[in-house]
Amino acid sequence: MPARWRKLIGGAGMLVFLAVYARTAVVMFGFLPNQPWLQLVYMTVVGIGWGLPLIPFISWMNRGR
Repeated sequence: MPARWRKLIGGAGMLVFLAVYARTAVVMFGFLPNQPWLQLVYMTVVGIGWGLPLIPFISWMNRGR
């Protein structure tokens, strides 16, 4: 597959993933108890965690440069 197509598919896939991830994170936040320390831990993990699933996807996009 040409690099141009991989980047197009990858860019669209990342946008879809991030939209679903953000929506899910917001919905899950609503179920947390009203404890600031727990909310802080949750938002820290969710804020860092979005990048981990995208690492293999970005590697796939950049393969064959």
